[in-house]
Amino acid sequence: MERRSLLKASMALAALGLPPLPAFAAKNEGATSTDASSSHFDFKWLRQHAKSMSGQAFKPTTETLPESLTLEKLRPLDYQKITYKPSHALWADDPKADIRLQFFHVGMQFNQPVRMYSVDRDTGQSHEIHFSPELYDYSKVGIDPKTLEGNDLGFAGFRVTKKPRWADNQDIVSFLGASYFRAIDKNNQYGLSARGLAINTAADGGAPEEFPSFTHFWFIHPEPNTTRFVAYALLDSPSTTGAFRFDIDCQDEQVVMGVQSYIYPRKPIARMGIAPMTSMYLTGTSQKKARDTIHPQIHDSDRLSMWRGNGEWVCRPLYNPKTVQYNAYPDENPRGFGLLQTDHDFENYMDNQAWYSRRPSLWIEPTSQWGKGAINLIELPTVGETVDNIVAFWVPEEKVQPGETMSFSYTLYWSPLPPVSPSLAHVDKTWTGMGNVLEGWIPGDKSPEHYARRFAVDFKGGNIMDLPKDADIEVVVSASRGALSHQQVLRFDDVKAYRAIFDWTPESEDTSAVTFRMYLRHKDKPLSETWLYQWVPPKPEERFY
Repeated sequence: MERRSLLKASMALAALGLPPLPAFAAKNEGATSTDASSSHFDFKWLRQHAKSMSGQAFKPTTETLPESLTLEKLRPLDYQKITYKPSHALWADDPKADIRLQFFHVGMQFNQPVRMYSVDRDTGQSHEIHFSPELYDYSKVGIDPKTLEGNDLGFAGFRVTKKPRWADNQDIVSFLGASYFRAIDKNNQYGLSARGLAINTAADGGAPEEFPSFTHFWFIHPEPNTTRFVAYALLDSPSTTGAFRFDIDCQDEQVVMGVQSYIYPRKPIARMGIAPMTSMYLTGTSQKKARDTIHPQIHDSDRLSMWRGNGEWVCRPLYNPKTVQYNAYPDENPRGFGLLQTDHDFENYMDNQAWYSRRPSLWIEPTSQWGKGAINLIELPTVGETVDNIVAFWVPEEKVQPGETMSFSYTLYWSPLPPVSPSLAHVDKTWTGMGNVLEGWIPGDKSPEHYARRFAVDFKGGNIMDLPKDADIEVVVSASRGALSHQQVLRFDDVKAYRAIFDWTPESEDTSAVTFRMYLRHKDKPLSETWLYQWVPPKPEERFY
């Protein structure tokens, strides 16, 4: 938001009886450049401000960047070479602060200035943090900082560093672009992303997707010697505004974020996604031929895990489809869901560049009553590992209408595995291959009489290995269409698992997706979580071995 527009907005807010945003009056104070004047800030004010904005027309705040920062002149690798000077980090002048913040430079497609404010934790007084070329090192990118002087360009986002890792300048949390943000766990590798809000992702009727943006952040000065801090954010888009509170704890093993969100729609929204997650799935054990690659597996996440409101655990392995696949899983007050990376064995990826074996999982735990709705999963086709093709979020059952207030609270866990897991056996891996053959079949034996696809699911954990080896374990499986056969269960003592197997045979030339649902049962009691899978059969002329 440019200075003139912000001053006009401040005067309008004052006329409505709401406190204005802080005025701009630059002064050097501590490690960063901040305003001499200040105004009181709290979450109540931010909610009032966001609600007031929702009754006004949306005003884009993108700016025309200096030529040296445009996408035509600044490539991604060059953008990464613009580095923030650690000595100017927010809270660097506080010897008792274990957390410091650095700010991303505007440039390339990041041309919407994000305004940053530092808030005194005792008084609640906020000061804006201003852009200055003196905050950055441009020596590796060839930009003359003098050409950027005199322009308050704002920032593109922020990154968090933590003691004692200041020496290597390694960030553990970053907010960059629209309302996207990421975090790492003990494996020190970024993976999937979260968002503040998703709007009209793969919506019916051709409604264009919208990417709301965090346009302002307020940072509360952290308590001494703690890895925890609080940030507030103002969200804005053509369809809605929002007020967010992030309670971020940068622990050694994981990053935990408590989120409170208040949404104020400007207009009806066809599909509003709460707690959205974005990830990548290219190829895995069940889709070995999805891409001709030297790596056995390539994915940031391997499954959508859901702990439903009724207590059922559901595992939905991810899929790289040939066309867009959209699924909605109805629920009421879900206990949790997330996109997980459960396989952390390096040998299953053989990749020491992207390090998919180190990617974190992201688990969402609602901390308020979300009511009725559905967990949505959208899978897009991809042939490259640089494109996020997996999206998951919660969609409320009630239609989103302008003038109302919607509130959702939840906790995000960025960790190798979620903080909770089913007490029953869980899905380990999913495999597929030719069907209508006996296990152990080799080429040269009698060929299969007709086409079928075999599915195998490995279950581990719970008390499943405590059962007698001759226990009567059933495969309870259903398919949305087609015929099922060859159901069997094999015990694998070497890997402490049971493998459930079944074949699927087409009964028509239909090539739309088939949905499978399966679990293991013993004496009428479930032994495992529910495996839910979607698979697209080949065209009739491709149904051969």
